[in-house]
Amino acid sequence: MPLPRQRLTTDLTARFATIRAAAGVAESFPPEVLELARQRATAPPALESPHRTDRRDIELLSIDPEGSRDLDQALAIERRGSGYRFQYAIADVGAWVEPLDAIDVEARKRAMTIYSPDRRVPLHPPELSEGAASLLGDVDRPVVLWTIDLDQLGEIADIGVERSLVRNRRALSYRSAQDALDSGTADEQLRLIEEVGHLRTALEVRRGGVSLELPDQIVEPDGDRYRLRYDAALPVERWNAQLSLCCGMAAAQLMIGAGCGILRTLPAADPTVIERLRISSTALGVAWPAEMSYPDWVHSLDADSGTGAALMVQAARTLRGASYLPFDGDLPADHRHSAIAADYAHVTAPLRRLVDRFANECVLAAAGGKRPSSWALEALPLLPELMAAGSRRANNVDRAAVDLVEAAVLTHRIGTVFEATVTSSGRGVSTIQLVDPAVIASVAAELAVGTSVDVRLEAADIEGPTVRFSLTV
Repeated sequence: MPLPRQRLTTDLTARFATIRAAAGVAESFPPEVLELARQRATAPPALESPHRTDRRDIELLSIDPEGSRDLDQALAIERRGSGYRFQYAIADVGAWVEPLDAIDVEARKRAMTIYSPDRRVPLHPPELSEGAASLLGDVDRPVVLWTIDLDQLGEIADIGVERSLVRNRRALSYRSAQDALDSGTADEQLRLIEEVGHLRTALEVRRGGVSLELPDQIVEPDGDRYRLRYDAALPVERWNAQLSLCCGMAAAQLMIGAGCGILRTLPAADPTVIERLRISSTALGVAWPAEMSYPDWVHSLDADSGTGAALMVQAARTLRGASYLPFDGDLPADHRHSAIAADYAHVTAPLRRLVDRFANECVLAAAGGKRPSSWALEALPLLPELMAAGSRRANNVDRAAVDLVEAAVLTHRIGTVFEATVTSSGRGVSTIQLVDPAVIASVAAELAVGTSVDVRLEAADIEGPTVRFSLTV
C-alpha cells in the first residue's frame, strides 16, 4: 500500500524537484515522444468501427479530485431486477499507443505516474493523458467498457467486456458529489453509487478484506511556521473505490478462467507485525480486543481523528510485498491479494499505471474466447520488474517527501516535549509515534514496544531534512 499523498500549500517546490531528480524521475518527455503524442492527439484513431460498439447512449459520469484532467474511468449504475447493472468505462490507451512505439517505450521506462506534493509527473504525455485519451466531459472517447451485473447483495453475477465508444456526460468532483448526497439533491445515479458502495463494503468485511483509504497529509503555512493536518477521504471516494475494486476482481476472474493474464498479489502480513500494530493501537488509546480481527480493527478506525489517521498510516505499512503475477497456463499457488481477500487485477487506471493496458488486453481476449495478442503476451513476464522499478522510484519520492514535510512541520517546535509511543525497537534505536502532530520518528534507545515516553525535539531542519529527538529524563 502506498504512503498517503502530501498536498502542499506553501513553497518547497525546489526541494521536491531535487527529491525527484535523486529518485531518477524524468520530469520531461523526449521530443520524439511528445511529437508522436501530438500527432496521435490531433489525428485520433477511427472511433467508429466494427470492432468498437457505439455506447454513447449510456449516461456515464466520472467522480475525481477537483481539477483532475487524467480521467481513467466513468461509470453508470441502474437497478436491474432485484440487483444492479454496473457499467464501467476505462480509457482505452491501446487505441492511442501502438506496441513498442516511442510512447510505449517511454511508458515502460516510467511505469507509473509519480505524485509529489507540488506536482505529478505523468506516465503518458499530457496531450494524451490529460487530453485526447482522457474521459473528459462531453466528448466522445474510445474505452474498454465493462458491464457487470450484481445481485441484490452486490455480488458479481455476470461480466461482459468490449471495446466501445462512449461519452462522459458529467465530470464531477468528489466534493460536489458528496455535497449533493449530503443535501438530498443527488440523482438516482449518485444514490446508487452510495447504495452499491455500502453493499460492496459489507461484502469486503465478510471476506475479511481491508481497504485502507489513507488520509491526505496536508502542510499549510501558519505565519512563518508550518502546520500538519490529515484530510480523510469523503464517503463517496470510498464507495467509488469499491466499484473500482469490483472491476479489478471481475478482471481477475476472467483472466483466471482463460488461463492467461497478470494479477496483483499481496501476501498476508506477518503475525509479529500485526501484534506490534495491536500494541501501538492500545497504547494510543484505540481498543483492539483479542477477539477482534485485523480487518475489523481497521474498519473501526476513525480516519477523521488524528490518532485514527496515524494508525491507518501504520496499518498501511504492515501490508508489504505487493507484486504482479503473470501466468499463462497453470495458475501459481500464491495468487491472492490478502488485503482485498480475493483474486484481483489492476485494470482501471491505464492512463496512470502501465500494467493496466496489458491486463485489459488479456481481459478483452478472455471475454472473446481468444488468446491475447502476441505483443501483450511477450510483455507479461517483463511487467513485474518494470512496475517494481516504478514503485521504487515512487516510494523513494514518497519517503523523502514525508521526511521533508515532517521536518517543515516541526521547525518551529525545537525544545518542545512530545508524548510518543514506541512502535518498534532494535539495534539501539526505537521507532516512535507522536500523538500530536502525527509524525513517525526515531530515538537513540532500545525501549519496550508499546511504552509511552516523553521525547524532546532537539533538531528539525528542512535542509537535511533532519529531525532528531531525545528521551526526557
